[in-house]
Amino acid sequence: MRAGRERVLIIDPDAALRRRLVRRLRSRGLRALEVDSGEQALPIVRANREIAVIVLARELPGVDGLQALQEMRAFRPELQAIVLSSEQSLEAAEQAGRAGVHRFFAKPADLAEVTEAVGAACRERPNVLARHGLDPRESHTVFSWLLGSSGSRPLFVLLGAIVFALIALGSPPAGLLDLVGAGKTAPAGQASGEDPAFGYADYRKMARGESIAEQYSRTYDLGAEETGADGAPRTVPLTARATASRAQVMLALIVLAALFWATGAAPLGVTAMLIGVVMYFGDVMKPDDIARSFARDAVIFIFGVLAISRAITKTGLDRRLGLLLLGRARNLPTLMFVFLPLLSLACGFISEHALVAFTMPLFVMIYATAVRESNIRGDRALMILFTLSLCYAANVGGPGSPAAGGRNAIMIAILGDYGAAPTFKDWLIYGMPLVPVMSLVVAAYFFLFFRKKIRVKELNAARIVAASSRRIGPITRDEIVTAIVLLAVIVLWIGASDRLGMGGPVLLGLVALNVLRVLHWRDIASIHWDVVFLYAGASALGKGLAATGGALYVADSFLNLLPESMLTGTGLAIAASLFTGIMTNFMSDGAAVSTIGPITVPMAMLGNAHPWMVGFATAYASSFAHMLVIGTPSNALAYAMAKNPVTGRQLVGLKDFLFHGLIVLLICFAVLWLWAFLGYWKWIGFPAV
Repeated sequence: MRAGRERVLIIDPDAALRRRLVRRLRSRGLRALEVDSGEQALPIVRANREIAVIVLARELPGVDGLQALQEMRAFRPELQAIVLSSEQSLEAAEQAGRAGVHRFFAKPADLAEVTEAVGAACRERPNVLARHGLDPRESHTVFSWLLGSSGSRPLFVLLGAIVFALIALGSPPAGLLDLVGAGKTAPAGQASGEDPAFGYADYRKMARGESIAEQYSRTYDLGAEETGADGAPRTVPLTARATASRAQVMLALIVLAALFWATGAAPLGVTAMLIGVVMYFGDVMKPDDIARSFARDAVIFIFGVLAISRAITKTGLDRRLGLLLLGRARNLPTLMFVFLPLLSLACGFISEHALVAFTMPLFVMIYATAVRESNIRGDRALMILFTLSLCYAANVGGPGSPAAGGRNAIMIAILGDYGAAPTFKDWLIYGMPLVPVMSLVVAAYFFLFFRKKIRVKELNAARIVAASSRRIGPITRDEIVTAIVLLAVIVLWIGASDRLGMGGPVLLGLVALNVLRVLHWRDIASIHWDVVFLYAGASALGKGLAATGGALYVADSFLNLLPESMLTGTGLAIAASLFTGIMTNFMSDGAAVSTIGPITVPMAMLGNAHPWMVGFATAYASSFAHMLVIGTPSNALAYAMAKNPVTGRQLVGLKDFLFHGLIVLLICFAVLWLWAFLGYWKWIGFPAV
């Protein structure tokens, strides 16, 4: 904080002491105020946000000083306090410690020491503000206020509002009107690649001749009230223009949300709630349907994993898992080029979200230990390396097998509609060789980019994890219980996720941990709810885009821009992967495949391209959700945990995801096209279908 900006409030009935302390503080460049009672202090603290520290007498007229502190912190929880007490006892000091005071002094106190303590508290203020989710920086000009900082950027809020209005309030394009208004040409349950509505996610539910506008109105009970010829009121479906207008609202909303999430214009959770607000007031769906679009299985999964991660860390099980996962990572190259590829391969069979959730706490512990042993205050580059390399290595495990995620199962179902569904073995043959190559290239990028930026010079993850595991002693009952519950959840994920989803098993695990007295409600309540809201908002965004036909319009427009040479063979596979890879950063991977797959696969059939080539390309690219925190639960979970364990400050920001995610996205495209499409796929070929 800039010298002279801090305010210190002295609360003490001793006027002489206050005057002497004010003079000392002002000589240090601090602005000091003084009052003689808690009653006078409370309104000043509430009204003046620049007060950083209070120097508080324990003995105040009419009220105990610690009680006065509690009242002030009800309005200003980040307020730091230095307590002066006439009672010189260990009990008084312990009471002050339990109240969370910065320093405790017995009277008569050495004012030089008190002044030094105030200075230290002021220097600590940015970390205190960060722990409470507040902006540690100040705005001194109109421009700096407009630019703001993460979570509060008025300039980008204004820009987003303008862009949203221009898109949402404009006249719907003719292509969108035609798309949502055209009737389905094939009978219900049958497919026609020439049908303009074929790519719609709920196509199979549409009757012959029914349009997206009519299907959307019927599914979500929307329409206009009018009086029939017999005088009775009736509800007619939304017109193509009314549906297109709602699709435009969703398209404008995805631009607005992407801008806010990328720039940190507003807090993550607030942006997520804004999605709901726009959907409510834009009449995109009825309230119950909007609520259901937020409460998806993936959202419950993220909530549950964050809560179970509390139990894993709380019991020390994370350190035992660390021995298993990082036992050979004795230096940075081994960590990057051995551990990360193995993680990617594992993510081909086990949920990458779960592996990231269990591994990220280990990286946070390794970070904290390495920084402490290096005698430095922090190493942001190291945390960025840990967080993003872990996320992206997990993401690129997606092409490995059908078990890697629901997006792959969706693609198998789409290919099955054309009698071309691959077997589990087929998918492994075409997808698994891509995973280690892609993960090694991603690891090489992060190693080369960060190896000279990292301040920690010796990084022996295996030693740190082993030492940490030894320090906590023998395994306890709570660790065993947590391990058993965790194993049961993983087994259910692998064996029953088709019926229970990803959320059901994790909720069962939470209940079991609570019943067995390992995890308490206060542990669950303290998770990072902003990340839960963020992914809920992303789920609602994807649902609204698909339901209104907005996602189909974007996909169709993209494909219409392609030259004829890219609508057959490898060109179509490249185009499908390019569009899917971009779109999956703004909507869930499953939604991206559900929306784009039904368009690209029939185009492959029409363009004499093998459907596997285009189908695999679409599914694989849906794993490239690297640019935004909302791209995948793995990103959201890792972001939630990427904080300084001492200060609570967020070490990995939205800009880091955007910058490095864009580069890794381009790397993934290059590896997919060169290694798979133009490489070993040419060698092994495709079977006749």
